[in-house]
Amino acid sequence: MRKSRISAVAAMAAVAALTLTGCGGSGGDSSSDKIKIGIKFDQPGVGYKDGNDYKGFDVDVAKYVANELGYPADKIEFISTPSANREIALQNKQVDMIFASYSITDKRKESVAFAGPYLVAGQDLLVPADSTITGPEELNGKNLCSVTGSTSAQKIKDQFATGVNLQEQAGYAECLGGMGGGTIDAVTTDDIILAGLAAQPANAGKFKVVGNTFSEEKYGVGLNKESDKCEAINTAITKMITSGEWKKAIEANTAGTGFTPNAKTNPPKMDACA
Repeated sequence: MRKSRISAVAAMAAVAALTLTGCGGSGGDSSSDKIKIGIKFDQPGVGYKDGNDYKGFDVDVAKYVANELGYPADKIEFISTPSANREIALQNKQVDMIFASYSITDKRKESVAFAGPYLVAGQDLLVPADSTITGPEELNGKNLCSVTGSTSAQKIKDQFATGVNLQEQAGYAECLGGMGGGTIDAVTTDDIILAGLAAQPANAGKFKVVGNTFSEEKYGVGLNKESDKCEAINTAITKMITSGEWKKAIEANTAGTGFTPNAKTNPPKMDACA
């Protein structure tokens, strides 16, 4: 009887070990051949989740680079990385790379690494299609909208138009709704984000990007400081630019807005990998 119980326990242990091995092997195999890429899910034209699809310029660059690194589209897992979570996601290795309108700054370089840049964006204005506003210094007495937590609108008040009326909204959709209704004169953030918003079918023909940027935002590929992918990513981005695919991606994601990247800074030249 005792021998029988011992045999039974041994058999159960063996089954459990096999089960654990099977689970571990399956999980490892299924994840090891994929690459996890952080993007924004809520920026039309830049990084946007539409049902089960992912769209935008960041997404197109991410797919191109991943393919050059040996990861075709079906080997990519896109993960939402809001601005506040990007450094943590890289440091904890929850993602392998981030393409999320992620400006390269000295402050961020203290905790993460960057490849690129793959675009030099700039703060700009989105205005009604028939507006005569041509720059931030013309906003005195006007109603300027940006989203809660953004410093873009305050920057205009501090540096260009002290008499501007700032209006914060929960999202850019609310800003555009106000502008469509005539209560907002302009919306501000990075130019390609504004172009993506204007390119949405519901906004087609209603708004235009002014095209007079007043900052430089170098969009980089966020990496963990231990990553060895920087050089390969820079090579892939350079190939995307020289092949014409970079220009195609810009045009496809901003069609109908009149947007073109600042020709003085784009296409960008790659920074040296640290």
